[in-house]
Amino acid sequence: MLVEGGDKDALVVPRPVVELIAHMLGQLEGRGVSIIPSFAELTTQQAADMLNVSRPYLIKLLEDGKIPFHLVGRNRRITFQDLIEYKRRDDAQRRAAADELADLTQELGLY
Repeated sequence: MLVEGGDKDALVVPRPVVELIAHMLGQLEGRGVSIIPSFAELTTQQAADMLNVSRPYLIKLLEDGKIPFHLVGRNRRITFQDLIEYKRRDDAQRRAAADELADLTQELGLY
């Protein structure tokens, strides 16, 4: 692979890395990508947008202690890492509830 800037600058990239990058780019299909450091601090609106919930609902999650936050002045800040950890826990709980409902449906012969 040649790097832009001249014939002298060459970058050797292992084939598996190139294949991985090509696969990831193929999966995007025109969708945008954001790279966010795990230590990044988000506003309540940014965090609500990432969870696809309303800002008041997110604030309730914060006040109930479900997502850690800290104050910067009077404003709440959530780390990206804490937000992702909450999302993982919430997704796992939703999957467990769906599995339980499916099991119950089969037990009762409703499926």
